[in-house]
Amino acid sequence: MADKYNAEGYFSPTEHEAFTRLEKEEKAVRKAAAFRPIVYICSPYSGDTERNIKNAKRYSRFAVDKHYLPIAPHIYFTQFMDDDIPEERDTAIFMNWVLMSKCVELWVFGENISVGMKAEIDRAKRKHMRIRYFTEELEEKL
Repeated sequence: MADKYNAEGYFSPTEHEAFTRLEKEEKAVRKAAAFRPIVYICSPYSGDTERNIKNAKRYSRFAVDKHYLPIAPHIYFTQFMDDDIPEERDTAIFMNWVLMSKCVELWVFGENISVGMKAEIDRAKRKHMRIRYFTEELEEKL
């Protein structure tokens, strides 16, 4: 908030009003900017991977439509890392956690919680992240 006194210490209501108006306009511009909080998409990968990847893409699109920036590493890292090789899976999990640390929320999709999802949920709880649960039909569970 602008000070009611100018640089020389004199009361200056006109200057104060002008700077207050400018600050309000700047706030409005910043608010209108395309800020999108980053959310971590937590959904199954293993099992029916083709279906699960398709669902993860749908969940990510849902987040975009809600004005969030989704991170879905299980559909990204699996493009160049082999989930069946334990060392690569461990490396991918570590990288998932690094990305998760950049997110403001964890969004969990579906009824079935895989072992990998449980580990992500447990980590989010330890880090005191906000966790939101959604059905496969994209309805939030409250």
